Amino acid sequence: MSKKKKAVKKTRKLGNYFKEVKIELKKVSWPSKNEIISSTVIVLFLTVIFSAFIGGFDYLFTIILKLISV
Repeated sequence: MSKKKKAVKKTRKLGNYFKEVKIELKKVSWPSKNEIISSTVIVLFLTVIFSAFIGGFDYLFTIILKLISV
């Protein structure tokens, strides 16, 4: 097979791939603006809570290790 035929075949495959991607993206159920905002708020809230929890344990263990090493 010549280089030109290989290039044409690859181009067609790539074109078919993008056509299929476009078709699949039309099937996706995209979230609404309100759903995105509420999900973002929940993620940020939980991130702050878990960070405080882990930070509290880190601080507690630091104090305990300082007492033990004295």
